[in-house]
Amino acid sequence: MQERNQDAAVLSFEALPAGSSSRQVLEELTRAIEARGLSVGDRLPPEIEIARGLGISRTKVREALTSWQNMGIVIRNKKAGTRLAAEVVSNAIHLPLTLKIEAESMLRTHAVRRPLEIEVAGLAAVNATEHDRRIIMARVRELMASHTAGEDWRQADRRFHGALQHACGNPLFGQLIQQIQQGFNEVYEAPFGRPHIGETSIPKHLPMAEAIVQGNAEAARRLMAEILDLVTEEVRKVMVTINV
Repeated sequence: MQERNQDAAVLSFEALPAGSSSRQVLEELTRAIEARGLSVGDRLPPEIEIARGLGISRTKVREALTSWQNMGIVIRNKKAGTRLAAEVVSNAIHLPLTLKIEAESMLRTHAVRRPLEIEVAGLAAVNATEHDRRIIMARVRELMASHTAGEDWRQADRRFHGALQHACGNPLFGQLIQQIQQGFNEVYEAPFGRPHIGETSIPKHLPMAEAIVQGNAEAARRLMAEILDLVTEEVRKVMVTINV
């Protein structure tokens, strides 16, 4: 490892107001990292130093860094401290830096979730009980009604996917998916300030639910893959739009 990576970098922060969110903490940390020119492998200051520089509690700093850890942006352990695992610089993408990190984090977590979600759909088609099938159809109808009414359908979508995870017969899938997504959701409640990212995929949820209820694992996996691909496509289109 390069010599400059052995010691924690000294970062210059601007104090944050009391009650700042994890997102605000990470935005200021991002600014300081870019200003210092840190790259993958470089070590961040200890939590206590970051907290002192930001004028906030160490607990808030720990929460924010844990979110970054869950998104694969940093690696943390007691002996080595906190090190960057992903680039936090503008590079060739002319997005605002915080939006670039947000988009890349979303795509990264989405890529890890993809095989898990596809397998969940297939297993649910095979293992769902009659009670599970009734719940799945109730959840998808709730989702479709919320979307058709122009309401915020995100909670209904989470309940639907939660029903699939329960029906698949292996609780580890749900635990892993929720753990992967948690870090992102804690920071980015509405990705890019647009709460309905993934809206183009909603119409495919009903045929996928029907495939699961009918026990058609192949169709369920294919439709889940199509849903996930649509979400990825939307994120990439938003990046292009912001870039323009």
